[in-house]
Amino acid sequence: MSLSTISALSPLDGRYAAKLAPLRPLMSEQGFMHRRVQVEIAWFIALSDAGFAEFKPLTPGARTYLLGLVKNFSEADAQAIKEIEKTTNHDVKAVEYWIKSKFEARPELLAAAEFVHFACTSEDINNTSHALQLKAARETVLLPALDAILAKLREMAQAFADVPMLSRTHGQTASPTTVGKEVANVLRRLEKARAQIAGVQLLAKMNGAVGNYNAHLSAWPDFDWEAFSRKVIETPEPLGLGVTFQPYSIQIEPHDYMAELFDAVARTNTILVDWSRDVWGYISLGYFKQRLKAGEIGSSTMPHKVNPIDFENAEGNLGLANALLRHLSEKLPVSRWQRDLTDSTVLRNMGVALGYAVLAYQSLLTGLNKLELNREALDADLDSAWEVLAEPIQTVMRRFGVQGAYEKLKEVTRGKTVQAADLHALIRSLEIPQPEKDRLLAMTPGSYIGKAIDLAKRI
Repeated sequence: MSLSTISALSPLDGRYAAKLAPLRPLMSEQGFMHRRVQVEIAWFIALSDAGFAEFKPLTPGARTYLLGLVKNFSEADAQAIKEIEKTTNHDVKAVEYWIKSKFEARPELLAAAEFVHFACTSEDINNTSHALQLKAARETVLLPALDAILAKLREMAQAFADVPMLSRTHGQTASPTTVGKEVANVLRRLEKARAQIAGVQLLAKMNGAVGNYNAHLSAWPDFDWEAFSRKVIETPEPLGLGVTFQPYSIQIEPHDYMAELFDAVARTNTILVDWSRDVWGYISLGYFKQRLKAGEIGSSTMPHKVNPIDFENAEGNLGLANALLRHLSEKLPVSRWQRDLTDSTVLRNMGVALGYAVLAYQSLLTGLNKLELNREALDADLDSAWEVLAEPIQTVMRRFGVQGAYEKLKEVTRGKTVQAADLHALIRSLEIPQPEKDRLLAMTPGSYIGKAIDLAKRI
């Protein structure tokens, strides 16, 4: 069977392949190889500038050529490395040999070939490559996808700031709010979650087999290898890697930053699960309609149905993402002694975890863009819930010292169908100032919204 989108084992590379095209070059095995080549080349060029008599500074032409290997890295290059790996049975060594093969027609580089992968352990290359993968995925795919949702939520919060809506606490009618204020609540949560994702420092180490620069110092004992490693890691791309230096490690970088990042993404996803379910419920109540798509079918037997499939798709994929993200964050910081290989196979699934998250963000945004507010349903719901005004009435009664205020309203409203006339009769009988009576008599469920409009508009 030839591999295609319809024969792929994972729906990320099958049914949803087109939607994840921006993530695939970054988090696939090809993307991993690309970053390994980038790290090896950055280390090699930096060694040439370190002042060693045995490795003179490279010429401008050689530097341009080397950086071109990174910039123009292709699927064919990745396949060539895989062919070498069939012999080496070692993926990092295959990358080293591939780079050296590119030196064959260039005497200057060929003479310095032994400085490729100099003093490095495989994990020096792998951990830095993972940091570069996550950096690119975060900057070019993950955060832009979240920003698109944030922009849509901000638009909705402003547009619906003054649209009254009946709240439901415990699923029961409760003090009214506005549609915009409910959107603003989610927006504020998501803004904070997004900042936490963006704020995680991506760490990398290049300090040898057990983190002590043993091999490095055996070659040049008087050279400041720690400072050199920091410079390579923290110098911006393309000459450096542009991530944060990790000074302490075993053979592997401890992966604590990865756990922090994946936990931050999982927390964000949990917020979006909450929101997806709420919107699903509001569609069920009729608060929102969904714009129709020509030719789309909601049910194979019930022609009338317009299902909230985008929010259901988002919720399901957010759950898959979080299952993987939480395993990554719990497993990766744990390593037997200086190193075991359990992290290696798990790390190859970072793109799967992020892929499900990005797929969910796309579905959620698609769903939000289909929504149309149904004012008639919102108004009808409010008009059938006059019992929610028991709260302001008994609160004003308390202000003026009316005894048993809460209990009197409970007797009139709890578990009963309440009409405006019932409340108005009670209000008129109260021993409170007439202006307060008039204010309560003028109140409706739709006007009893507190500061909801202001809170929504200032988001």
